[in-house]
Amino acid sequence: MMSLLSPFNQALAAGEKATAIDAAMIAKLTDMAGDFAVNLIIALVILVATVFAARWVSGATRRALSRVRGFRHDQTVLSFAVQVVRVVVYIVGLIAVLQRLGVQTTSIIAVLGAASLAVGLAMQGTLSNVAAGVLLLVLRPYKVGDVIDIGGVAGSVQRLDLFTTQMSNANNHKIVVPNAKVLGDVILNLSGQRTRRVEINFTVGYGEDLSAARAVLAGVADLHDKVLPDPAPWTGVTGLLDSAVQITLHAWVASGDWWQTQADLMQAGKEALDASGIEIPFPHQVEVPSKGVSFTRIVTEAAAEPQGD
Repeated sequence: MMSLLSPFNQALAAGEKATAIDAAMIAKLTDMAGDFAVNLIIALVILVATVFAARWVSGATRRALSRVRGFRHDQTVLSFAVQVVRVVVYIVGLIAVLQRLGVQTTSIIAVLGAASLAVGLAMQGTLSNVAAGVLLLVLRPYKVGDVIDIGGVAGSVQRLDLFTTQMSNANNHKIVVPNAKVLGDVILNLSGQRTRRVEINFTVGYGEDLSAARAVLAGVADLHDKVLPDPAPWTGVTGLLDSAVQITLHAWVASGDWWQTQADLMQAGKEALDASGIEIPFPHQVEVPSKGVSFTRIVTEAAAEPQGD
């Protein structure tokens, strides 16, 4: 009888031991699941807090830098600095979330170090835009509000961020130029100076009084209220063309008045020459007669419409 009970007792003991092991594993898994759930909830809270913190810190940075005289009237540097602060806060928050989920900081650094080379090779253009954005911020060839021309594309600067420069042209078209292209091309800042020179070329006939024509054009510039008295307006003969003499008018104006003043002076100059009886000739073609013909016919062509600047 004892011999029969012994295997049964052994089986019962083994079952109890297995049950105890399973209960311990279930308890451990339950604890791990509970810890992970708690950590996950805390990580989500940290993530949400990071979003709000980034907004608050960027707003606080903007308000603080707005009190500094060097940043108060320069939205370019102000916006760039606020964007950098926001990115830093997001990076710190992301590291805190990963640590809460059990990822060690050393592992994060190792992964970032290993991936940096591959990312750098894959994103050469993007990283070059970031580097160019930093250089543009340091070199300051333009600021928000300036009218610039980059590779033949002109517009008013609306924003300079880490990757692109955003402009708006006269037709209110949004223009986005990568910073690397901006830094690698010729930058023409049309409003970088307080004053700007208007230059208009007029043509008069070879038989006209050139001094009188120059005086008429100079008088037109003197009468315009947007033309600056210093430097004074200047006129001079600047070209002997095929069928006319070219007279150039120079007048200095404030940068903001350049476009309208140029249009005004061009119209007023033409009307003043007409009123003074000074001819603005059309281009002429001369027909050379063949041998034995005793006359020459002059053909007058309508001048092509002048192209605006």
